[in-house]
Amino acid sequence: MQIWVDADACPGVIKEILFRAAERAQISMTLVANQFLRTPPSRYIKAIQVPAGFDVADGKIVQHLEPGDLVITADIPLAAEVIAKGGHALNPRGEFYTPDTIRERLNMRDFMDILRSSGVETGGPASLSQSDRKAFASQLDRFLAKNHKQ
Repeated sequence: MQIWVDADACPGVIKEILFRAAERAQISMTLVANQFLRTPPSRYIKAIQVPAGFDVADGKIVQHLEPGDLVITADIPLAAEVIAKGGHALNPRGEFYTPDTIRERLNMRDFMDILRSSGVETGGPASLSQSDRKAFASQLDRFLAKNHKQ
C-alpha cells in the first residue's frame, strides 16, 4: 500500500500531518502536482511534478494507483475514480469517500456547477478548522493502523 496526494490544492497543514505519518509508519507517499513541491528529506516521501493542464495530476495518480492504496484529495471526480479502481479516498477534512457517498457527492458537485454557471454565487468551502485537522489526522492514523503492516 502507498499514499498518493493530490497536492495542488492540499493544504500545507495536511501535508505536514502526512509527512509525519509517512515517516512514522514507514510508508511510501507520493505527492503529485503541476508545480514544484518542497518535501522533507525522506526515503518514504517523493514528489512528482506533472505538466500544467486540466486533471493531469489526477490522471497520473489514477494511472499508478493500485487497489488498496490511499489517495488524499478533495477532488470528487478523482475520488470516484479511486474508488472504482479499488483504492481509498480521504479528503483533507477527514471524510472518507465511499461507494455509497460518492454518487451523492458527484450529484451535489454537478448541481453546484449548474448554479454557478447560471450566475448564482455559491461561495467556496469553509476554511480548514482545527477540528478538521484533528479529524483528518485521526482518520489517517486509524486507516494506517488497520491497513498498513510495516
